[in-house]
Amino acid sequence: MAFRDKELTVPGTVEVAGRHVKRYHIDQPDRRLEPAVVEAAYAFLPKLLPEPDGTPPASWVVLHRGADSGAYLLAYSWFWDNVVECHLAVAGQPALDCPDDHPAHFVLMPRPGVGCVWELGVLEHERAAWIRHVLAPDRADLAGYLADTRAEGPVGF
Repeated sequence: MAFRDKELTVPGTVEVAGRHVKRYHIDQPDRRLEPAVVEAAYAFLPKLLPEPDGTPPASWVVLHRGADSGAYLLAYSWFWDNVVECHLAVAGQPALDCPDDHPAHFVLMPRPGVGCVWELGVLEHERAAWIRHVLAPDRADLAGYLADTRAEGPVGF
């Protein structure tokens, strides 16, 4: 199978469990995230978010629809001012201990992953945005950080 770009969309920021969460969705070019998968992912999301620790309570998530039956929810949260914590959930991927192949039945990911090549492009952007808006200025600009998202469109290369 040849490598190809996927489509990145940015549906906006939400507040979940006391954290501001920037949302990114990665779709297959010929198969969009189903509403039931999106709904199930965001219902599961609070299980992936840590308690605030004094760092501006900001996170970002990537919801990624795989080419097969899988769907992946990755929650990245800032802590200790400049460190990222990552927790993952997976659905529809029996090879990763999912109970079935339904893409809306999320469970905690049993392996300590950080992201695949499509998801890591978002991490690159978020690192730079955190430095620009929170670490480098004299005063942290959380609103500026939350407004600074990776551009929608092809993601991969």
